[in-house]
Amino acid sequence: MARSKPTDSTAPSGRGKAATGPGSRGRTTGGATAAGAVGAGGTGKAPKAPKAGKPKAPKLGKDGQPKVGRLKRFGNQARMIKQAYSLTAKNDPKLPWFMLIAFVVVAGLIELVAILFGAPFLFLPIAIVLGLLAAMIVFGRRAQGSAYRQVEGQPGAAAWVLEGMRGDWRVSSGVAGTAQLDSVHRVLGRPGVILVGEGSPTRVRGLIAQEKKKIARVVGDTPIYDITVGDEEGQVPLRKLSTHVMKLPRNLSAGEVNTLGRRLAALGGARMPVPGGPLPGGRQMTVSQRQVRRR
Repeated sequence: MARSKPTDSTAPSGRGKAATGPGSRGRTTGGATAAGAVGAGGTGKAPKAPKAGKPKAPKLGKDGQPKVGRLKRFGNQARMIKQAYSLTAKNDPKLPWFMLIAFVVVAGLIELVAILFGAPFLFLPIAIVLGLLAAMIVFGRRAQGSAYRQVEGQPGAAAWVLEGMRGDWRVSSGVAGTAQLDSVHRVLGRPGVILVGEGSPTRVRGLIAQEKKKIARVVGDTPIYDITVGDEEGQVPLRKLSTHVMKLPRNLSAGEVNTLGRRLAALGGARMPVPGGPLPGGRQMTVSQRQVRRR
């Protein structure tokens, strides 16, 4: 009797061969995908996409500005000092020689003391550091003098010096003035109210008297000082203006200064058409101003 052939069409036709039907093709693909997912994750689940996190806000300093790294800050200071040195050396050709003399004198004295104690190599790093410090002090002094020589005698020079002072000094430049560019600047600080005039002494005295009467109605018994910038008798030279102002006696507390500041702001008044600071040479003045502010 002849054997009958199987009638199941869905059975595989050969061992190890995959079925060729559309249904079996889909099952094979799905199985491969599932196997790949298990091999990749080990759990059979598709990996989750990373969550998009919010960008971190930069850290802010006490002044509200983003903090700068130490290396970047050091690089900025080095570039600024280099630029200041090159600009100061153009106006002061003797600057390198004075710096070299200061370095040699200070380092030589330290080494002489070290030789007397019998340890010249031990004090050598200290001698180099102190010599460089002396050279930088000379550089700062010469740069400051060069900056003052550039602005001396120009309208707005006093305002430029006042705005460069260290500390809580609230400077209002050009609160009064004339068409001849005589001007009066108002400074509020711990000593009280300071009126600084520059220009022709005869015209400046009248401007200061008018401004003092106007301010006295607002500040009451607060001391009001008046200063005239110049080289004549009774005047304060421009190079000594910041030192003179900072040496005035402290008559007010910080809270009283804030209260007076609000009163003077309410006083208002149009600013006179006088420059708030000199601009000889543009870029050179910016660097020289930084040198003076660091003093």
